[in-house]
Amino acid sequence: MKAAYLTQTGGPEVIQYGELKDPIVSENQVLIRVHAASVNPIDTYVRSGLIAAELPSKYCPGCDAAGTIEAVGENVNNLQVGDRVWCTNQGLLGRQGTFAEKIAIDSQWCFPLPDSVSFQDAAANALVAVTAHLGLFREAKLQAGETILVIGGTGGVGSMVVQMAKAIGARVIATAGSASKCERVIELGADVAINYHGQSIEEVTKAEAPKGVNVFWETRRQPDFDMAISVLSERGRMVLMAGRDARPEFPVGPFYVKECSLHGFVMFKATPVEMRAAAEDINRWMQKGTLKSNIGATFPLEQAAEAHRLQEQSTLEGKGALTGKIIVTMG
Repeated sequence: MKAAYLTQTGGPEVIQYGELKDPIVSENQVLIRVHAASVNPIDTYVRSGLIAAELPSKYCPGCDAAGTIEAVGENVNNLQVGDRVWCTNQGLLGRQGTFAEKIAIDSQWCFPLPDSVSFQDAAANALVAVTAHLGLFREAKLQAGETILVIGGTGGVGSMVVQMAKAIGARVIATAGSASKCERVIELGADVAINYHGQSIEEVTKAEAPKGVNVFWETRRQPDFDMAISVLSERGRMVLMAGRDARPEFPVGPFYVKECSLHGFVMFKATPVEMRAAAEDINRWMQKGTLKSNIGATFPLEQAAEAHRLQEQSTLEGKGALTGKIIVTMG
């Protein structure tokens, strides 16, 4: 099979494209013919060595994939050959990744894909949608009628947070970095868009939510706790999903006097049961058209290195005009 893989960590140029042996399916796994995969920031961190990890000798990057099942292990009874499926949480914790024409994964990480949803949309939504679902509902417990402020509402995770929050009846305020991105975030369902290059996030939020927002979703690598706590309501919840090396100041007094809570999490530590609960909602919303993918660029598998380079430029270097997810297609 064709695959994009690396034998040592480093820059995007370490990704090679060539032939690898077809994976062997164990008794609890399924073999998926991959039609689409996607790129996430964590993929570039693992590939570069920024996150130290033990990797297979020929490691395929990638957490997400969507395709059709070609074989099932003898202990798998909930999936069958020919099923359309999607998966995430691969390429981490010793698991092989998804940038290959065929992948073997444990069936517990594999979810049915509705016929009306394209492989590209499913791959684009997988990791970011599960992340958004866990943060919104397992952690922040967002409710209908509450108000949420989403920092980076057109990003991979941010666009999912905006749509899911709106789907359950919350009021959504979201930030974006240009007029066109503000238009996009309104299209995704936000009630208010803040252009952070020309407007004060704090001032606009306080004007739009005088009693404070119930949930503050932070996507930046350097969180601003002073601003966040100033716009949170009593018993407001702040969600953190980035900023691995950040060491910001923290206003302890205002935080505990308001009885706020802080929720940090990473999706790859979720249990299979938690992931499946998220997947059921995600499938339902994708099928209804409530949850739409936000695809910014598409590459063929042989250009996987270029896909990683674009992701890295956007995430780490703050360059380019990428809005949304990067998709890699197979054949």
